[in-house]
Amino acid sequence: MFRLYIVNLLLLFSLGIFVSVAGQDKKPSDADEVIRVDTQLIDVPITAFTPKGEAVRGLKQSNFIIYEDGKQQEIAEFSAVSEAFEVALLLDTSGSTRGELGLIQRAATGFISSLRSGDRVSVIAYKTDRELGRAFATSEVFTQLTDDRKMLRSAVGNITTSNGTPYYDSLLQVAESVFGKSPPEGFRGRRALVALTDGVDSTSASDFGLARAQLEQAGIIMFFIKVDTRPFFEENLMGDCQAAIRFSPAQLRRYYRSFGPKNPNLTTNFCDLGEFERLAVSKRLYQIADEEMSELARMSGGKVFPVDDLNEARTAFQTVAEEIGTKYTLSYYSTNEKRDGAYRKIRVEAKGLPPGTVIRTREGYRAPGK
Repeated sequence: MFRLYIVNLLLLFSLGIFVSVAGQDKKPSDADEVIRVDTQLIDVPITAFTPKGEAVRGLKQSNFIIYEDGKQQEIAEFSAVSEAFEVALLLDTSGSTRGELGLIQRAATGFISSLRSGDRVSVIAYKTDRELGRAFATSEVFTQLTDDRKMLRSAVGNITTSNGTPYYDSLLQVAESVFGKSPPEGFRGRRALVALTDGVDSTSASDFGLARAQLEQAGIIMFFIKVDTRPFFEENLMGDCQAAIRFSPAQLRRYYRSFGPKNPNLTTNFCDLGEFERLAVSKRLYQIADEEMSELARMSGGKVFPVDDLNEARTAFQTVAEEIGTKYTLSYYSTNEKRDGAYRKIRVEAKGLPPGTVIRTREGYRAPGK
């Protein structure tokens, strides 16, 4: 009897172990699964200026309050101005700049030299390629991001000129080829585009809308040294149509679209345009370029620096370098966890600073989609 009791007890014990092990191997039901939400860390570069336009240094995380769509957010990370930057240096070597390539190279080299030792730079410029006897302008990354000053000077020395302006293509190239991958930890929220250009595209396969969306997604700050090439362009726009500088078909289409559905019925043949019409098209194209550069600078927290000619570019580059060296970066996890692809507005307030302090930062970002 006692022996039978022991056997039953051992049997129950072994069954208990089996049930326990089986219970451990059992896969959790849907109700048991933990739902994980990937929350995006939003980086917000910031510059603070006194009423006189001087950069405010020595600020701390406690000097800032950040809002998304009107709701205050908790600052997760803070980077001071001493942190390094990554810069895409875009040099427009087309049009009226073709005879002043040396000025562009000297200005670009001066800019690179004025950056800090830890800053990394990529050089992008235009060139003329040929295929089947046809010449066409392309945008090329002459060097990827590096802090090797010798390599950068060599890259600037190797840039050439082009017979067209693939400006939108080059902006897309900056977003996809230079800043397409996530930044190293030390450069998060500290990336910038610095472009020397008139902003008037003539040959791109892409358009402004696509370039804008990609740059916005990259979250970079954008500075434009806007060269005034309009007098040169319009001077060479006049006279015999066979010898004059011509509008590209893409430029004429852009001009027509700027009037919306009520666009005028103009010819696409340049030689059919009178001189008054040529000037009207030129004026509108430069207006569009100005509006687009201003939009990109404003939405990213950057700035447009107008210069009358390339002789002034060096001073403008120096100003940009100084501003890059005064950027703070705040990062936060949005309390809005919806993956709806919606645009969300960012607002930054400063506290404990003198009255009249001006804050410049990105205007917002687009949330990830589902």
